[in-house]
Amino acid sequence: MTSADPRLVLIAVLPELRGFARFLARQTSEADDLVQEAVVRGLAALPRFQAGTNMRAWMFTILRNAFYEQRRRRKTEDRALAQSFDESEAAAPAQDSHLDLSDLHRQLFTLPPLLREALVLVGAQGLSYEDAALICAVPVGTIKARVSRARRQLSATMQRAPSDAEA
Repeated sequence: MTSADPRLVLIAVLPELRGFARFLARQTSEADDLVQEAVVRGLAALPRFQAGTNMRAWMFTILRNAFYEQRRRRKTEDRALAQSFDESEAAAPAQDSHLDLSDLHRQLFTLPPLLREALVLVGAQGLSYEDAALICAVPVGTIKARVSRARRQLSATMQRAPSDAEA
């Protein structure tokens, strides 16, 4: 294996590198990224590779070092994030916003289809009233009225929803 072109040997070792990376990372996508990082590093360091040594072992070492370097970096980033804010404060709003979004999604489907369509085009998709009117083949005033009615109905429904849950 040592007498061949090092790049060909590197290509031949790829399946083994991938298997080792899967063992280390335990996730296919992370393992694939790890192999890619190792190959990039190996190719960049190829001029320093000593002929007559084991390319396979050399690449496995590069992959392993890349894995532990990423792991250390991730731990450092996690510590920095934990110091920058209190996790208890961050968790509650994220959960509430998820519930609010879920409620909004559910309430959107209580609207009549024409109102829902107008609201989604203008509100969610960010289209102008004119563009939404072209899409729906109605006058601009009709779209404005539908969006207004949809917002009013949605607001009224969302205000009633918490009291319904408490009862």
